[in-house]
Amino acid sequence: MKLLALSFLVIFSFNSFARDYPLHPDPRLTPGSFCDEPVEYRYPEQIAYCGRDVSTHLKNNIFELYRNNFGHRFPGERLDYKIDHFIPLCAGGSNEADNLWPQHISISQATDPIEALGCEKLAKGHISQRDLVNLIYQAKMNTNLAPNVFRILQELK
Repeated sequence: MKLLALSFLVIFSFNSFARDYPLHPDPRLTPGSFCDEPVEYRYPEQIAYCGRDVSTHLKNNIFELYRNNFGHRFPGERLDYKIDHFIPLCAGGSNEADNLWPQHISISQATDPIEALGCEKLAKGHISQRDLVNLIYQAKMNTNLAPNVFRILQELK
């Protein structure tokens, strides 16, 4: 009985702490890239906007790249993940593979509000594209910083 309890504890602990998905974009595959074929220009800064255009095939390739290069297994359902634009489209990001990564929903819950608020501030001219991309980079590379980044954006007038 002790062995069974110990086995359960070991398995439960391993599953609780193991991360089989990326916690942030890996700069070797996803350094981020800007739109170079815009459908329009937006905001006071006239930022190139590409529009959302990522094929299912490319999305599947991104998952495979992260599986094959870094051993991620992506447990759970496919709906637990999305293909995220490292540099958001609203901030001038591209739809190219080097700007895409497989993001777990728990991470998107921390970073998506930053993107939305940041692009709202960008549209009003309260932040530059460069500064917004730097803040988004910080939040996506370390989600522990996300609340501070969100606060910084909230304080911009």
